[in-house]
Amino acid sequence: MMQTLLVYQSLWAMERRHTDGYERSLAENIEMIDEASFDGVSAHYTNRHDVVCLNETLRGTGLKIEGVCFPRSIEDLRLPLELAAEFPVSHINLQPDIRPRRVEDCLPLLDGWMRLADDAGIPVFIETHRDRMTTDLFFTLDLLEHRPDLPLLADLSHFLVAREFAFPVDDENHVLIQRILRNAHAFHGRVASREQVQIEISFPHHRPWIDLFLEWWGYGFRNWRSRAGEDEELVFTCELGPKPYSITGTDGNDTTDRWAEAFLLRQMVRGLWDTTAPGRP
Repeated sequence: MMQTLLVYQSLWAMERRHTDGYERSLAENIEMIDEASFDGVSAHYTNRHDVVCLNETLRGTGLKIEGVCFPRSIEDLRLPLELAAEFPVSHINLQPDIRPRRVEDCLPLLDGWMRLADDAGIPVFIETHRDRMTTDLFFTLDLLEHRPDLPLLADLSHFLVAREFAFPVDDENHVLIQRILRNAHAFHGRVASREQVQIEISFPHHRPWIDLFLEWWGYGFRNWRSRAGEDEELVFTCELGPKPYSITGTDGNDTTDRWAEAFLLRQMVRGLWDTTAPGRP
């Protein structure tokens, strides 16, 4: 038995949004992901028809699924969980699409979602994401003060660009991010700068930001390994989103090949994972 890193590819990140107007079909995207030897896909689990189509398309590939949902109430989670029970997922990624200003108003929602997840026997992780309950780093840390075991899905790009940390990031802010990472049960991967939520990881001058994220992910991987079982799987999803996440040139198109950069990101995190094995310095 051994702990395993699984690298998924986001279907949202497969959208071209190119000025030529061409979009690949779901089947074409799944074929690309499968042939590229990713371990799974990240897809919305909010509509039965879409989930049925997704699972029919995935049949025979062996690709696993991260189901994404955006509930605004406790009851909104019921359908994604019902779909996940019928069409299994590694976990549900919950973006809490509600923005209370008081921590106390969030706790009943979080408790309700966790109760439904426990009843269903399906892992549900709360994503750290802008324009959601977890939009602010300090507010999310306050949530953890009240619910220290809250399972998170860490997308650190949102916190970096939202807080606009000065570079190099100081020790105080590293400690805050590490607190988030100690609750991380899965990861969404992109590299941000303090000004942009997604920068081109193939540009050499962006290397300092890449190294920062590798440092954070390395801490998160090591911490996860220390608390996970011997045969558990950690999911890291490559999520290099289309415009307006991606920076575009004067022609309105991506400045880089995001599909190629997904390969580069996967290579980076797999190499990082190997360095976090127990017993490694």
